[in-house]
Amino acid sequence: MLEQLKEILGKVLPNVDMSKITEETRLVDDLGFDSLALMMMSMEIEDSFNFKFTEFVRFETVGDVCGYLESRI
Repeated sequence: MLEQLKEILGKVLPNVDMSKITEETRLVDDLGFDSLALMMMSMEIEDSFNFKFTEFVRFETVGDVCGYLESRI
C-alpha cells in the first residue's frame, strides 16, 4: 500500500523525493501539505482505488492514510 500511495503523492507533490517517504512521514509538517494538496490527494486516491470518501478523515501521517485504505479496500 505504501508504494501505491507514494505514486499518488508523487502526482500531488512532484518535487518531493518519494524515496524518503515512510509511514511515519507527516503530511503537513514533513511534506508541506495544505488543504488543496490534501484535497488533490483524496481525489487521486478515489480515482486510483475506485473508492469514495464518505466521511471526513484527518490524516496526520502517510501511515494513517495507508491504514485507512487497507481497512476500507
